[in-house]
Amino acid sequence: MRRGKLVVGNWKMNGGLEANASLLVALLAGWTPSAERSLAVCAPFPYLGQVRDALTGSKLAWGAQDLSPHSAGAYTGDVAGAMIAEFGCRYVLAGHSERRQLHGETDALVAAKAKAALAAGLTPLVCVGETLAERDGAGWQTVVGRQFDAIAAALAADLARVVLAYEPVWAIGTGRTASPAQAQEVHAFLRQRLQKSSAEAVQVLYGGSVKAGNAGALFAMPDVDGGLVGGASLDAVEFLAIAGA
Repeated sequence: MRRGKLVVGNWKMNGGLEANASLLVALLAGWTPSAERSLAVCAPFPYLGQVRDALTGSKLAWGAQDLSPHSAGAYTGDVAGAMIAEFGCRYVLAGHSERRQLHGETDALVAAKAKAALAAGLTPLVCVGETLAERDGAGWQTVVGRQFDAIAAALAADLARVVLAYEPVWAIGTGRTASPAQAQEVHAFLRQRLQKSSAEAVQVLYGGSVKAGNAGALFAMPDVDGGLVGGASLDAVEFLAIAGA
C-alpha cells in the first residue's frame, strides 16, 4: 500500500545560519503532523548539524542533497552516505537535474549513488525527467524510461525502498509548470514501471516550480504522491501552504 503525501524542500545552494534558524523555527511552529502527510527538508552539507539540532524530536525529517557512490577513500570533496547518516538524515537526493546537467552525472552514476544511499541506511530520493529538447525530440517516454530502467537494474528488489521524483527539467526555475494532466501522465507511466518491478508502493513526487497556487491541483492527481519543492521551500509560509495543499 502506498504511503501518504510527502513534501520535501530542496534548499539547493541557499541558506545561512541565521536565515536557516528562522526558517526552521517557523516550520516547526506551523506544521501540524498527520498520518497522511509528511514534511522534510534537504539542506546543504554544512548545515546538516544545524538542521539536526533544530528538528530532532520533531515530526519533520531532513536529508542531504547529494552523496558519493563510494563509501570512503581518496575522493576529496565528496561526502559518503555514512557521513550523512551520522547527522540523522532520513533522505538524500540522487540525480537531481542540476547534478545531471551541470556535473554531467550519468544514469549509471545516479543508480550507483542510490545504491550507496541504501547501503548507508538512507532513503534515496531519485530524480528523473526530461529537458524541453528531449521532450520534443526523443520524447519523455524514452528519456524517463531509460533513467528509471538504470535505477531498477541497479537496485533490483531494493527499488521498493526508494522515493522517485519526476522533474520536467523545462519546468524547473522557469516559472513554467507541467499541467496536472501532464504530470499525471508521466507519473502513471512510472507507476506502471514500478508495478512491473513489484515496487508499486514507492512514492512518486512531482518537482518543477511547485507553488502554493498549483500544489493542490497537482497533488490531487491519482499518481502524484507529493512534491519536491525548490525555491518555494525557503519561504516558510509558502512551503507550509504547499505541504497542506
